[in-house]
Amino acid sequence: MEGQHIGFPIDIVLILASVIAFYMATDIHAHHKNRTMTLKEASFWFVFWVFAAIAFAAYLWVFYDPSWGKLFLVGFVLEESLSFDNVMVFMVIFGSFNIKDVVLRRVLFYGILGAIFFRLAFASVGTALYAASPWVGLGFAAIVGWTAWKMVTAEEADDTLTDYSNHWSVRLIERFIPVYPRLHGQDMILSRQEVEGLQAQDSSIQVKGGAARYATPAFLCMMIIQLTDIMFAFDSVPAVIAVTKEPVLVWGAMIFGVMGLRAMFFILSSLMKFLVHLDKAIIALLFYIAAKLAIEAGNNIIQWPNLHLSPGQSMIVVFSILALGVLASVVLPKPKE
Repeated sequence: MEGQHIGFPIDIVLILASVIAFYMATDIHAHHKNRTMTLKEASFWFVFWVFAAIAFAAYLWVFYDPSWGKLFLVGFVLEESLSFDNVMVFMVIFGSFNIKDVVLRRVLFYGILGAIFFRLAFASVGTALYAASPWVGLGFAAIVGWTAWKMVTAEEADDTLTDYSNHWSVRLIERFIPVYPRLHGQDMILSRQEVEGLQAQDSSIQVKGGAARYATPAFLCMMIIQLTDIMFAFDSVPAVIAVTKEPVLVWGAMIFGVMGLRAMFFILSSLMKFLVHLDKAIIALLFYIAAKLAIEAGNNIIQWPNLHLSPGQSMIVVFSILALGVLASVVLPKPKE
């Protein structure tokens, strides 16, 4: 295989396009059922995408070259392990917006599509984009660390949150676009006629007048999810490119890795209902993610502290912290009321 390149075979491109289309079709069908994803369903889809990735690697192995199948599989495992960072931060963002049930699934659907787009774009440009990563990583490390600290010091979450007028995202975004400060079903954008009708029913709702369209808190949450995933793409894309410089293999690893992201999120979300100390493990993971981003940024900016965590070591840390959260929930359950 020395000196050879796989290029962009039409059959592989069609397979990857079909995978994205299949994801969209199954999720749109789930939206029509108007229900959230259960733990059983999420586990099925996570296993499904893992086996789908293995089948794609086998296809490369048989019809092209065994080495390309191996490179894709290594890239997929790397992307899947790095996706844990995304999931942890996603859970915090959804908790901040009190986004639940079917609305959560809809927001996550668009978040996954954005993740696919940005990863494909970054992989296409290559490592040139990574030049901006050290500074972006340092700033994002501070944001993640601050988020973890706010979770430590925050009081019990308010499950009855309905008015987002004082939510930090609304106060920030209203400087640029008008916001309707209530969730309205699964809608992300409302027309002026819809907002006026809702105001007629509830005079306490205050919005900036005269706009043709209004964003809802679900839209704001989706945009923050997108921005968060762009930050993480600066970390995961160069890591996979380090494994293989073949763009189509990088695309494949990204697509199959992101496909399992949604199921992974719902698995952890469902487990939190039964594992009462898992939230503490997630806080610990956020501090770990912040430290890892800061160390990587320091290595690239000032060549200090010159510590390097391989994806395998990082995955061991993630699983160990989660295992401690599970063990603590089993050994030290909360007393029944």
